[in-house]
Amino acid sequence: MKRRDFLSTSALGLGALGLGGCYREENRTPEGEIKVQKKVTIKLATSWPTHFPIMGTGVDNFAKRCFELSGGTLEIKVYPKNILVPALQVFDTTSLGQIDAFHSGVYYWKGKNSAFSIFGGMPLGLTSEEMITWLKFAGGMELWRELYAKFNLYPLIGGSTGPQMGGWFKKPINSLSDLKGLKMRIPGLGGEVMKKLGVNPVLLPPGEIFTSLERGTIDATEWVGPALDSIMGFDKAADYYYTGWHEPGSILEITFNKNKWEQLSPQHQAIITSASEEMTGTMIQEFRYKNAKALQELPDNVKIKTFPKDMMDAAKIALDEVLKLESKKNKDFKKVLDSYNSFTKINKSWDDISTKNFLNIRA
Repeated sequence: MKRRDFLSTSALGLGALGLGGCYREENRTPEGEIKVQKKVTIKLATSWPTHFPIMGTGVDNFAKRCFELSGGTLEIKVYPKNILVPALQVFDTTSLGQIDAFHSGVYYWKGKNSAFSIFGGMPLGLTSEEMITWLKFAGGMELWRELYAKFNLYPLIGGSTGPQMGGWFKKPINSLSDLKGLKMRIPGLGGEVMKKLGVNPVLLPPGEIFTSLERGTIDATEWVGPALDSIMGFDKAADYYYTGWHEPGSILEITFNKNKWEQLSPQHQAIITSASEEMTGTMIQEFRYKNAKALQELPDNVKIKTFPKDMMDAAKIALDEVLKLESKKNKDFKKVLDSYNSFTKINKSWDDISTKNFLNIRA
């Protein structure tokens, strides 16, 4: 009888572990039986096309990892753009609780609160590693969650693109004056800076960029880097490819409806958090490898150029003006910027004697 009792209890324990991952003592009932996690299904919409490389597939793998780590009790159903929600409506739809979560770029929502732009990345600012450090260890994430809570949202870091290129142009930019009147797809604070330099910034979802560039609806566009830009076909619509300055470390987000997040068990919350961390690291590494590889494969018509000095000097002045103006207009923006600048000041001394010094030596 004791042997049968042991085998029965063991089978129950193994079955529960298979369904719900690892269990601690608090997962047991007073009678000692292991509680099996109730299965949860989450609807997550993205701003990317189906299985879009790196960003889209990153979310696909995130969902797969959540399922694996939870022993099948946490299923995240991924819906690409326009299946449930248009690409740039995922924020509002999740906020209202019509879907459970979304994956997108933080700077798309600057119209909701200009402070959100800073969480997405700063022109001429922090790299991906530095941004993530600020968010996780220097107070950035607490501020992000505080501001998103006003929209009933709970954000997690959902990847990063690493340094981005400055964009594709149909005509060369030889001086600052060449920017005047130019229509360019560029979001976030980079768009605000370009606006001060005479550009008409346009916000377009990914699926509309190539057609707009090809037909001349816009004169230029930035996107990410060689890997994804080549897939988008921008080299067929523009010849001049400029090095970057406006997004040195863009942060992507995987954001949940706050009520939905709070209804999840601590185990499922921990699994989602761990899977998002894994996705972020993998995405940065994949972008670096595939951008480096794609750079070598650009067609002969593409001319890689750097922006002229007078433009970049003007961009630095314009950025300072934008930051001061937004800080006066929006107390949230100032609060987030103060946190960002505080970390930047601490980080710079170390960065100068470590990374920057090493790169100068290596060069």
